[in-house]
Amino acid sequence: MQIGKVYLVGAGPGDPGLLTIRGLELLQKAQVVVYDRLVNPILLEEAPPVAIRVFAGKLTGSHSLPQEEINEILITQARLGRRVVRLKGGDPFVFGRGGEEAEALAEAGIPFEIVPGVSSAIAVPAYAGIPLTHRKLSSSFAVVTGHEAYKAEPSVDWARLAIGVDTLVILMGLKNLPRVVAKLIAHGRSPKTPVAVIRWGTTQAQETVTATLSDIVEKAAALKPPVVIVIGEVVDLREKLDWFGPPQESEAEVRSSCGHELTNQPPGP
Repeated sequence: MQIGKVYLVGAGPGDPGLLTIRGLELLQKAQVVVYDRLVNPILLEEAPPVAIRVFAGKLTGSHSLPQEEINEILITQARLGRRVVRLKGGDPFVFGRGGEEAEALAEAGIPFEIVPGVSSAIAVPAYAGIPLTHRKLSSSFAVVTGHEAYKAEPSVDWARLAIGVDTLVILMGLKNLPRVVAKLIAHGRSPKTPVAVIRWGTTQAQETVTATLSDIVEKAAALKPPVVIVIGEVVDLREKLDWFGPPQESEAEVRSSCGHELTNQPPGP
């Protein structure tokens, strides 16, 4: 039997319109779809009705499938000769463990292809009217996982991030936001630095809270994941550049051009 192939496809941050053309093409030909919790469920309708669908979603402290089991599913299904789409929120190689999955496939001798996706680190701030770089305000940005904030020996240099990077994007950082704030201020970042916490970015449920390092923890206390946190002077541009709202009729017509209406409501729990 001929070995199949696995495609690690980035589904984007929530709005189904941000799926790449290549990603859509592969999804429409998939025989197996292994998908994450943050993948917009409307995208699953693009797969053939007979395609096997496997949920591999993860919540903090609760994984429907361990990573090792996900790897094994990809390998097993490919060995059965099937076209497997591993549909991952955002970009597979940006805190999506896509590198680990690709390693497992390579070690098992399974052919694979990486299909980059639109990362939430870039798209979510953009949908909130926040450019990560700006000629007058920011010439550098860094993307960090919030999990690093609680490690006794973090693999990131918080001192450098605090004063050496203009714009800081924190993914999966809501739980550890107090620690992030404390580390940045302790290493010299001004407490007056603007901060935005954006929940369900790129969907119609998008919600943005802005404050400064000194009071963002209190003001964002009611929010729940998923969020993207942006720290830096560019956050002050949000009020002027806030463009995203309910889709207009012309946009809805574009979204329905594939034969049915797409929605950018957030995925279910």
